[in-house]
Amino acid sequence: MLNFSMSEGEVFHEKQRLELCAIHALNNVLQERVFTKETADDICKRLAPQCVVNPHRSVLGTGNYDVNVIMAALQSRELAAVWWDKRRTVQSLCMSKVQGFILNVPSRVSLGIVYLPLRRRHWLAVRQVNGQYYNLDSKLKSPVCIGGEAELRTFLSEQLSQDVAEMLLVVRRDVEEDGSWLNADNAKK
Repeated sequence: MLNFSMSEGEVFHEKQRLELCAIHALNNVLQERVFTKETADDICKRLAPQCVVNPHRSVLGTGNYDVNVIMAALQSRELAAVWWDKRRTVQSLCMSKVQGFILNVPSRVSLGIVYLPLRRRHWLAVRQVNGQYYNLDSKLKSPVCIGGEAELRTFLSEQLSQDVAEMLLVVRRDVEEDGSWLNADNAKK
């Protein structure tokens, strides 16, 4: 396992390249460069070994990886992705048990400075570093500080209010298994 240390105030942030937002979101949520296009392509081959055209990435081979690749990548790090049911309120999240968030949101498509009337899907990461939560979207020039837990809940609620937005909680496997990512008063026993 790679070790990565950060000096006070330093936040790891990979910027967008090709259609590799899933890889950037994984690395940003882990706060180190763990995954590459090659490791993601290997995961795709493992998930669909018999497929000539792999269903888990772009036909062009430029990325655009799906949720299965993200989940398999996290499992390789002894982590799990828990799909967030948007019918729940983010107030029911036990933030201390969540290592980070990976969101899938609609994103505008541009050609240079011209925006096209198209929407694509985009993966982005959010996580706490040095006591503050950061939006680590690879399309941003640098990480954007969201603030504390209250501000994070507001940010997540705003993101999830978009019709097609989805969220994965990044948690340790034991947290996934015991459901402790959910506050006890909201858990279904």
